Amino acid sequence: MRLSDYQWSRNPRGLHVYSIFQTPLAIERYTLPRMGWCKLIVATRDYLPAVDALFAAGITPIVRLYLGAWGAAPFNRELQALTDDYVRAGVKWFEFYNEPNLGVEWPGDFDPDWRDTDRVIRPLMDNWLVWAEYMISVGCYPGFIPLAEADTLQRSSVLWMDAFLNYLRDNHFERFRNVLANGAFCATHPYILNHFYQQMPGGGPLSARPPELQNADEPGWHFEYPYDPISQAYDPGRTVYGGTPLTPYGDPVGLIAMGLMFNERAAEMFGTQAVPVVGTEGGIYGFRDQVYQQDDRFPPYTETSHAEATLAMFEWIAREAPPWFFGVTLWKEDEYYEPTQAPAIGRMAGKEPILKPVPDLDVMAGPPIPTPTPTVPGPGPIHGRADFHMIILAPGLEPRWFFETARAYWHTFRPIVTTLPELIDFVPGTRSLAATVIAPPGAGEALRDQIRARYPNVWFDLIDADDIERVTEVLNERVRIGRRFG
Repeated sequence: MRLSDYQWSRNPRGLHVYSIFQTPLAIERYTLPRMGWCKLIVATRDYLPAVDALFAAGITPIVRLYLGAWGAAPFNRELQALTDDYVRAGVKWFEFYNEPNLGVEWPGDFDPDWRDTDRVIRPLMDNWLVWAEYMISVGCYPGFIPLAEADTLQRSSVLWMDAFLNYLRDNHFERFRNVLANGAFCATHPYILNHFYQQMPGGGPLSARPPELQNADEPGWHFEYPYDPISQAYDPGRTVYGGTPLTPYGDPVGLIAMGLMFNERAAEMFGTQAVPVVGTEGGIYGFRDQVYQQDDRFPPYTETSHAEATLAMFEWIAREAPPWFFGVTLWKEDEYYEPTQAPAIGRMAGKEPILKPVPDLDVMAGPPIPTPTPTVPGPGPIHGRADFHMIILAPGLEPRWFFETARAYWHTFRPIVTTLPELIDFVPGTRSLAATVIAPPGAGEALRDQIRARYPNVWFDLIDADDIERVTEVLNERVRIGRRFG
């Protein structure tokens, strides 16, 4: 498929219903702000009449099967029969599982962890793939599992996504490639906090208007977090994967961050070039009756400036977002209409939506979509496996000593061996580096910290050289088990 083959309104504006029991759908709440997407939570057939009304209004429905605390249970006959009725009504966009990195989506008191392959990753991926293949077979678009945006070790959406895709690569490579090639999309939940801003006129990329001066009709908006100038000035080299000491488990809290990660990983592992992404929940959340500033690096927002930023966000998606990013369904309908209509609704009602031009770009083949490259010295961030491996010997240790001590390791892995950390300068920002530091106790940490301060994207592996025989044992053991790093 090409991106242009996917059937939708081309209008990136969307709104999420507030309940599975919200029937009949108040269609005027979607037509007033000129929405292009409607996210439905389906547990019954009660929304079937709304599907016809949505299509008549030029709005594309997305159906998430409501499962409750479903965990990793499979797609069953009852869910298939329910799905088939919505397929016959014309719905093409579907989701199955939802935010499995949160315990609330699992039965009982089970606490899910991406490191639990047997009880979490394997059943989720095996069962999702069966469901996705069924959806492809009936001409629909299966959404890859959306994750709650989190940056702690156990909940990290970046680490969960890597676990999903690594498992599919290792166990279902061709099956998943076939699903990607024939209609899959990636569902994300971009609750972007205050990770956006509008430049001051003539003020440069780091200048930010206060909320009372923000205006969606004027240029200068930034929604590319964490690749925007403010984020990069504060923490050079930060990416959705992390890449800096401040983000050890990734930084997914941006409008396109998780979609970018999915597209990059899918390109590396499965040969895609552009997989559609829809934010099926998200937006600038928590905007009523007060000032919000979840991240003090960025300006706050108010209920009034939220309206400007929301309109600007949708126009940024249409004009500037990657071609694979198709829009966001705002969380959620009642927040925007109760107890009173939010200013954002009126702002969108007063302006025609900008339709997104979708190129005839093949989902598969072609070069990977380039990553926004932060300007930091030395190598770029590691995505998967480092391009280069360097052995850095502390002062007092010579290359001759290394080759005598670790001949088998060098013959097996062929790293670059040096006593000059400044050699890292010659690794371009388009390539990545892992460095094994061999140093006496105490000196290793100092050398590692010195290098890390200058080259934030380098990954470190430290071996204490307090005992030559011990170093030899460590390196020989790595050769024996075929593991370059400890």
